[in-house]
Amino acid sequence: MSDALKVTRNGAILEVVLDRPKANAIDLQTSRAMGEVFRDFRDDPDLRVAIITGGGEKFFCAGWDLKAAADGDAVDGDYGVGGFGGLQEMRAMNKPVIAAINGICCGGGLELALSADILIAADHASFALPEIRSGTVADAASVKLPKRIPYHIAMEMLLTGRWIDAEEAARWGMINRIVPAASLMDEVRQTAELLASGPPLVYAAIKEIVREAEAMTFQDAMNRITQRQFGTVDHLYASEDQLEGARAFAEKRDPVWKGR
Repeated sequence: MSDALKVTRNGAILEVVLDRPKANAIDLQTSRAMGEVFRDFRDDPDLRVAIITGGGEKFFCAGWDLKAAADGDAVDGDYGVGGFGGLQEMRAMNKPVIAAINGICCGGGLELALSADILIAADHASFALPEIRSGTVADAASVKLPKRIPYHIAMEMLLTGRWIDAEEAARWGMINRIVPAASLMDEVRQTAELLASGPPLVYAAIKEIVREAEAMTFQDAMNRITQRQFGTVDHLYASEDQLEGARAFAEKRDPVWKGR
């Protein structure tokens, strides 16, 4: 485990704090450590939800560590399993991940946040893709951001490096909501607890369908679902939890999800 990461298990919830003062930037070593953490989260049946946030109150994450790059970290080096920050390319990440954006979220930090499923930001958070100013490309953001917010807004951010505040980010749908900084982690943990109480096999099916359907026509995706060609859907339809959901509804009680 890297000293840059503080990892805490609270029941079915995993909290990961990226704590590399001053800017919570990510070097190759930290990226590899994050990949190991999120791989273990993905593979642990007792964990259902993860939270990623930054240490301190100023930075969520400033992205790629340019100082480390100047000392020899190659921009195309070994980021480890899951790619940069451990989330961007993590295969079969079929559990919910929440980003608690506690401050400046820029460059690779914004790309890391976009790898989460739910983004909740403190009211002082700000966002940018300043790679253009250092002569490089925000590669993951170039793929993801135009699909998340209006094309012309995404392109302006990519082409100019313009900063936006939390209010504007929420207006364009980049984040789910804004909360006062002092309430951020309480809000995020409440959301995590809500998700942790839900049906994990359904979450897995939702995430696989959303991920795989992005490159399919609507009808092709529906055919794969109805024919149980998604592994998570097939698992869900044959599971105890599928029966439990129906029984709990018929018996007018809360379901007890076992993830099997």
